[in-house]
Amino acid sequence: MAARSPHPGNAEQRRHYPENMTQTFHARAALLDMDGTLVDSTAVVERLWLAWAEPHGLDPEFVLSVVHGRQGHQSMAIMLPDRPHEENLAENRVMLERESGDVDGVVEVPGAAAFLQALAPFPHAIVTSADDRLMRVRMGAAELGVPTGPVTAEHVSASKPDPEGFLLGASRLGADPADCIVFEDSGAGIQAARAAGMRVVGVGTGSAAYSPDAVVSDLTHVTITPAPEGFVLTID
Repeated sequence: MAARSPHPGNAEQRRHYPENMTQTFHARAALLDMDGTLVDSTAVVERLWLAWAEPHGLDPEFVLSVVHGRQGHQSMAIMLPDRPHEENLAENRVMLERESGDVDGVVEVPGAAAFLQALAPFPHAIVTSADDRLMRVRMGAAELGVPTGPVTAEHVSASKPDPEGFLLGASRLGADPADCIVFEDSGAGIQAARAAGMRVVGVGTGSAAYSPDAVVSDLTHVTITPAPEGFVLTID
C-alpha cells in the first residue's frame, strides 16, 4: 500500500485548513470525473435540465442541487419520486441524445490538458455518470484526449453516490482503493469516492462544501511528479 501523505483526519479539520497550505499525496492511480472536473459543461447541463424541469413545475434551485454528478434517470427519480422507473429510463435516453447534440459552451477546465499529459505515464481512468457517447462528445469538444478504459454509465448498475464506478475503475487499473486519488467536483461524486475508500481532491471552489481531502479552483494548481511505486501529487 502506498504511503498516505499528511492531511487532516476529519471533515471539521479539513474545513479549517489554511487555503494557501501546500498539500501532497502519494498515489499509484488516479480516477477522474469528467463534467466539472476535466470539462466545464455547466452551461449546457443546466440549460437542458432546466428546460426539462419547467413543464414539471420543479423549482430551478432544487433541480440544480440534484442533477450534477448523477446519471440522468437517478436525478429524475429524486425529482419525480412517484414516476415509474421505466419512464425515467426512457426519458433519460432522450436527454442523453440532447446532451450529445449540444456542446455549446463546453470547454476544458483550465489545466486539464496538461494534467492529463502529466498523468499519462501512470494508471488513470475517467469515471463518469455520462454514457460513452456523451463522454467522448464532451471530451472532444474540449479538445481533450480520452484515457484508455473509461468507466461510463454502461458499465455500472448504480450511479454515484454509489461507489461502484470508482471501485470498478480501481480494479481495472489493478490498484487498491486506498492507493487511488480521485478528482471530483460534485457532492454525489465526492460521496462515492469516500464510500470507495479513496482520497479525493475537489475541483472548483464549490466542492469544498463536501469536505474533500483538498480543494483546487482548477487543475492548474496540481503538479504530478514520479515517485517510487507511483507518483506524488502536489496541491498549491
